[in-house]
Amino acid sequence: MVQLTRIYTRGGDKGKTSLGSGKRVLKTDPRIVAIGEVDELNSTLGVCRLSLPENHQSLFHRIQNDLFDVGADLCMDDLSKPGVLRIQASQILWLEQTIDHFNKDLSPLTSFVLPGGSPLSASLHVSRSVARRAERALVVLEMDCLINQQVLIYLNRLSDLLFVLARFFNQQGQGDILWQPGGSQRL
Repeated sequence: MVQLTRIYTRGGDKGKTSLGSGKRVLKTDPRIVAIGEVDELNSTLGVCRLSLPENHQSLFHRIQNDLFDVGADLCMDDLSKPGVLRIQASQILWLEQTIDHFNKDLSPLTSFVLPGGSPLSASLHVSRSVARRAERALVVLEMDCLINQQVLIYLNRLSDLLFVLARFFNQQGQGDILWQPGGSQRL
């Protein structure tokens, strides 16, 4: 278990940080950038939780915990090291089942959805776009080194879930705001 007794260490004052293996890297290293994107995603989900109904809090609690698992997975640069926390296919399967659960009663899409609607749905769309950015950061990281492919799949499914949840919570109120081609010319 993690125990922090001091928050500042001064170890990062010169632009470097440590991976889980102890290796020091620049804070601009693609691995650190990807971890930072996942951290930002987790923070945006914390904002979403402020508007989330009580009966959905456990869903987000699990996702936020899984995102810490993603960070733990990414901070270990040696995929062959045994006993390291890794994202598993079972976590992705849970996301897929959750997507199916929330999507089953939504109306079929006839157009692209504009981000917005309720404050919660708008926040979920922000989180979805941050998840996509984290996913892109992983693709950049993968160009230089091996990563656990389950992490990439997890973030892809999570962004899908966030899209479905944004639609779900809009269905509780005003519904989706749909894109209209050339719509800006009509305003």
